[in-house]
Amino acid sequence: MTLRIFIIAFALALDAFAVSVSCGFCMKQLHVRHALRISLSFGFFQALMPVIGWLAGFGMKQFIQGVDHWIAFILLAIIGGKMIWESKSLNPHKNKREVIGNSRLFMLSIATSLDALAVGIILPFLQVSIIAAPVIIGIVTFSLCYSGIYLGNRFGHLFENKMEIIGGIVLILIGVEILIKG
Repeated sequence: MTLRIFIIAFALALDAFAVSVSCGFCMKQLHVRHALRISLSFGFFQALMPVIGWLAGFGMKQFIQGVDHWIAFILLAIIGGKMIWESKSLNPHKNKREVIGNSRLFMLSIATSLDALAVGIILPFLQVSIIAAPVIIGIVTFSLCYSGIYLGNRFGHLFENKMEIIGGIVLILIGVEILIKG
């Protein structure tokens, strides 16, 4: 079960990683405090949203227990499909070279963690720890984003869209696995 959480965490973090690469690319002078600020924001929201989703999913568990595997599959397929679709429209703001502002960072953190909210809804069905899952998701997201900022600053957008596609495919495959084991 822990391996599944790490895989989910990695897949969820890929959209935040892609945005981090873009943020790193947009910064003329990258300082450690910039990378920490952005990574902590993405990691915090990626960890918080599954808890909110878990609370919603836990309350609904008794009503939908017979079809929970279908719900998990549909949610993961939608989230994965959305990630793949959005990979085609990422805008790296190539002409800007600035540090990301607080309001923009907040909006990006929320936007990249909405899929984690949806995944949180299925956590009660997976019978995973509500403490371990968000912690793992937050740490994985922080780590990937921190490295993504430096990679983006150094190498630009060579692989940003590809990571978003991979994350979407992984989430869809996890949904298929849950459906088959249903």
